[in-house]
Amino acid sequence: MDYKKSGAPRPDRNTPAHREHNSKGTRKNPYDARASKADLVARLKAAAEARKARADD
Repeated sequence: MDYKKSGAPRPDRNTPAHREHNSKGTRKNPYDARASKADLVARLKAAAEARKARADD
């Protein structure tokens, strides 16, 4: 008897166990959505100001 062929097939190894909440290609995170450089710089400046204000306290 060929025991290798018995039982259920093995699952794929390269598939994730579940879908991520922020995966690319979803309605909330489409493939072509890119933040502009100005948005990025503004966000970094706001974070730096928040860190500076927190350090002053």
